[in-house]
Amino acid sequence: MIGSLFAGVSGLNANTTAMTVIGDNIANVNTTAFKTNRSSFANVLSQSLGGSGGNDVGRGVEFWGTTPIWSQGSLENTSSEMDMAINGRGFFVVNDASGTSYYTRAGEFTFDEDGALVNPDGMTVQGYQVLSTNANNTLNLGSIQDIRIPTESTSPPSASTEFSVDVNLDSSAAVGGTYSTTITLYDSLGNDIAVSLDFVKTAANAWTWQASSPSASAVVPAGPTAITFDPATGALVAGADPSIQLTLTTGATMPAVTWDLYDAVGATNGDLTQYASASTTTFQTQDGYPAGSLRGVSVNDQGVVTGSYSNGQLVPLFQVTLADFPSYYGLQKMGKNLYAASLESGPAMLAVADSGRLGSISSSAIEMSNVDLAQEFVKMITTQRAFQANSRVITTSDEILQELINIKR
Repeated sequence: MIGSLFAGVSGLNANTTAMTVIGDNIANVNTTAFKTNRSSFANVLSQSLGGSGGNDVGRGVEFWGTTPIWSQGSLENTSSEMDMAINGRGFFVVNDASGTSYYTRAGEFTFDEDGALVNPDGMTVQGYQVLSTNANNTLNLGSIQDIRIPTESTSPPSASTEFSVDVNLDSSAAVGGTYSTTITLYDSLGNDIAVSLDFVKTAANAWTWQASSPSASAVVPAGPTAITFDPATGALVAGADPSIQLTLTTGATMPAVTWDLYDAVGATNGDLTQYASASTTTFQTQDGYPAGSLRGVSVNDQGVVTGSYSNGQLVPLFQVTLADFPSYYGLQKMGKNLYAASLESGPAMLAVADSGRLGSISSSAIEMSNVDLAQEFVKMITTQRAFQANSRVITTSDEILQELINIKR
């Protein structure tokens, strides 16, 4: 009967530990990206009674360990643009002050006073620096480093190289009639340069134009340039795009600026017309812009951190680094929603979101705990009953021993 006592005690111990695991799961029901743990039990080595195989008596149970359940948690929308949640596999990479890397799925990130993207413990989120953007909008990425965007970050200016204006010149205007419109271009330093386009009617369906600017000491072409319209349609007769070269007095430079009037085969694009209505400008655009200051930061589903600047430019600055592991079950729990790599997990494999096996990133969202309360309560009931049953084994064994002792009386 002594053996049954110890078997019952082992059941009490194992189920007490299992109840601790259940309590931990329930306690973390609101913990960001928490992964629920499942208890495992194993039988203790049996005592052989001799004879043929299978003639063994069990000696109880032991708590075998816990297994994290790596199922995806639900996503909760937030009001913070820098909150991130991973849809699928992967971990964010964060470094402490010493440069040691840890891994987390809890994407509650904010910028600190130095412009570094950090988690609530001040660990810095890691990302690939964006060096440039290729013609097909793919990113040329640099090394992995701290994501740091100083608030005084600026977007450099870009000089104008092309412009277009939608102008109708009145076909009923008398010879010698004029019309002027002004467009703002930008030089190499971001100064706005007002350029006036002056039109003069020289004959039926024939006009000349000339560019001028108070910020330029010379303009090429220096003299009037002729343009002709089709009398049947009022459309500009086929030709080639003209360009304007300004010699500026601002101390900056500007490349030759192309006036977009024709398509690739020399046909008019319809921007300049001659109809029997008042001369007017309805639209104008150009490709230059001044310097801009940082106004906001956003993240897309590939984890690209983009700065929004006051000059209207959206500049990709970093792409968030994600880590994957051969075995998630071998990761070491470090507390504070952090994990560390180990021999059992294998080395971290770093890449970007939506590549390989890695999931995508949802901005303004965090991953919730995957704890199923209903399931935990059921486990609590079964664990409690198992504890009660094992305690009954002990009391029953004690009663049998008491009866055995009473035989002597």
